[in-house]
Amino acid sequence: MPAVQPNPAPRFDLPEPDAFSRAYWEAAAEGRLLLRRCRADGCGAAHHYPREFCPRCWSEDVTWEEASGRATLYTWSVVHRNDLPPFGERVPYVAAVVDLAEGPRMMTEIVGCPEAGLRIGMELRVRFRTYGGTDAGAREPAVPVFGPA
Repeated sequence: MPAVQPNPAPRFDLPEPDAFSRAYWEAAAEGRLLLRRCRADGCGAAHHYPREFCPRCWSEDVTWEEASGRATLYTWSVVHRNDLPPFGERVPYVAAVVDLAEGPRMMTEIVGCPEAGLRIGMELRVRFRTYGGTDAGAREPAVPVFGPA
């Protein structure tokens, strides 16, 4: 009889794609950041996080669009304690809100920059934190993070 393997600790940092968000996560795994743009007359607003409708005019005529990957730092906070796996192994880390070049704000993490080097308005570029694939042949999950331009 094979030995029973203990259940691994739950992860709170991996995406759980559904039918709607799958395109977003597949693009991220390819190193591309997507956002949504409204196609309604007189609107044209870009938004993030991805939704099936425009949060400005409520139109359902929205489409995926590749973002430039450029952003500026709006605000941040240094996290010194997080008990959810695997964040406890990463502390301290910088949780942030960035203004995407296309207009929307996005919650993210800042990487590759010491806290003392952070400045409101600093230019940033998207990067992707990748994780090992979960199954043979599965695409490696990726989460957008930002670092200095």
